Amino acid sequence: MDARVLLLPGDGVGPEVLAEAVRVLDAVAARYGHRFTYRTEAVGGEALDAFGTPLPAQSLQAAREADAVLLGAVGGPRWDHAPVRPEAGLLMLRYELGLYANLRPAVLLEGLESASPLRPEVVRGTDFLIVRELTGGLYFGKPKERDSRRAVDTLTYTAEEVERVARVAFQAARGRRRLVHSVDKANVLESSRLWREVVDRTAREFPDVTLQHMLVDTCAMQLVRAPASFDVIVTENTFGDILSDEAAAVVGSIGLLPSASLGDRPPFLYEPVHGSAPDIAGRGVANPLGTILSAALMLRYSFRLEEEARAVEEAVREVVREGVRTPDLGGRARTEDVGVAVADRLRRRDS
Repeated sequence: MDARVLLLPGDGVGPEVLAEAVRVLDAVAARYGHRFTYRTEAVGGEALDAFGTPLPAQSLQAAREADAVLLGAVGGPRWDHAPVRPEAGLLMLRYELGLYANLRPAVLLEGLESASPLRPEVVRGTDFLIVRELTGGLYFGKPKERDSRRAVDTLTYTAEEVERVARVAFQAARGRRRLVHSVDKANVLESSRLWREVVDRTAREFPDVTLQHMLVDTCAMQLVRAPASFDVIVTENTFGDILSDEAAAVVGSIGLLPSASLGDRPPFLYEPVHGSAPDIAGRGVANPLGTILSAALMLRYSFRLEEEARAVEEAVREVVREGVRTPDLGGRARTEDVGVAVADRLRRRDS
């Protein structure tokens, strides 16, 4: 197949990890006879510096014209006091493309039990999916304002926003262990009470899937007490943002987690969960596996190339088992070493 991929390297380690994902995609193309064509545009802090906006019009237009979008990372302390932060570019991109469901798999890879802060017997078998609502909640609610003495953020959800992301979670659970935990704060927040009511109503369409409601503070605790007990977690924007970072620590490193942002129609957006990590940018030690696994999600969800996606995921597992690991996982490999190793595993299967 032929596919157009927009690359948005972004800030910090973004360009470094994105380069390795492209290396792996090229190996996939060579092995399976596909052709991926790439276009690169600016986003985040680099776009602020060059164009005065974190999402230039040409970048948004290029995203709309692409079959899929692959992003590195945005942000950094350099822009902490800018009138508009780099992260606003990512939020705007998700909103403009209508991407309302963010899928974040958290899987403990074989051989990484020691990288988790949890005991091996607690973390072993961890394999769950966080489905995070992306375009509602505190990040987009209005009014949003502040002065030197007061600040206001607004947490708003509509029934439609909750229903559509809940449906994504239930559909995902059907392909897994058929268990959904809906996470909210219904003992305090009106928005969470609506969330719970709508999820209950949507669950009736999926009688083969078990639904359990859980308060977000309980979920945060259970993620470290019994992470393997979860299958699919569906939650609102802010809770999902926080819980997915906790999930990254559970499985060993935030550098491992990929994500897919989906909507009703393409293009969809793929990016690692980690940030721009400016403290290690340019040193060649960033973990590219989250970005490589995001490319695998792109193969699965945007291009319907399930065999190719599984091949990338298996190549990642092999590389980790063999000890090709960046310093965050206790290894000595450089960013490029990991990308080369994954691409080589894919090519080796051809011979």
